[in-house]
Amino acid sequence: MQRRALLAGLAGLPLAAPARAETFPDRPISMIVAFAAGGGTDLAARTLARFMERDLGQPVVVVNRAGAGGEIGWSELARAKPDGHTIGFTNTPNIITVPIERQARFRFEDFAPIANIVDDPGGFWVRADSPVQTLAELIEEARRRPGQLSYGTTGVGSDDHLAMLALQRLTGTQFLHVPFGGSSQVRTALLSKQLTLAVVNMGEGIADWRQGLIRPLGSMATRRWEGAPEVPTFRELGFDVIEGSMRGVGAPAGVPRPILDRLALAVQRTIEDSEFQAAAAQQQLPLRYLGPDEYRAELLALKAQYEKLWAQHPWKE
Repeated sequence: MQRRALLAGLAGLPLAAPARAETFPDRPISMIVAFAAGGGTDLAARTLARFMERDLGQPVVVVNRAGAGGEIGWSELARAKPDGHTIGFTNTPNIITVPIERQARFRFEDFAPIANIVDDPGGFWVRADSPVQTLAELIEEARRRPGQLSYGTTGVGSDDHLAMLALQRLTGTQFLHVPFGGSSQVRTALLSKQLTLAVVNMGEGIADWRQGLIRPLGSMATRRWEGAPEVPTFRELGFDVIEGSMRGVGAPAGVPRPILDRLALAVQRTIEDSEFQAAAAQQQLPLRYLGPDEYRAELLALKAQYEKLWAQHPWKE
């Protein structure tokens, strides 16, 4: 009798409403950026948010949670309620390499990739007045002066740092690593002659190049970037090094697929918007859209690649 009464009471309770893309979102969305305000990632996120909220019909508010190489912000994203109202910018390689390097407060499996937006290849840059004219000349100079040529990156384990480590293994050279907190600091140090070389993404160095302040020695893309078609790839120059930074958006794992697809559609429509494309060009953002499944596949491939690299050549300094 008691069991029948209990079942009857449960039957009278309302069932949880399934996630429906038609009614999503029903309140503002928070976009977590795991880096400081004013940087390249932050500016790209704010531009994206401005266009996404037009499509979604709700404000998309950027929330900066900088620190620990992205771990603070991504940990907060991983713990958020998986209802689509909290999303975050996802930057490679850090979002993949941080849990490989240490006991981080998040894992890659804690996220549901939504869409990739930017694929920015790495680049080697020297001052405009540098006597080094080519990548081959840089390598020869490094062989003559092992450990004396300084290079700046955005930190240990960054795509910039991993790129140089790959080149050193390939060529048997040794450079002097000087890590910084951001690409703007690296470029400033190069221009003030504190560094021989800056290793930053192509999109981050191109503005200084167009002003005649620095010169690229090569890009680490699989093919020449249309934003700088005159710059050869490392592969073309005889050095098989490919590295860069993908930047996209993700959500906490467990977000219902209809909500994930709705968010991805908002990103896709944004990237296809001519006004957004003009803003991205002004920010030197190499755009490359990938939907949820394609984005996840590329991130998983990178994860396997970096796990193998860590096992062979841990990049701690």
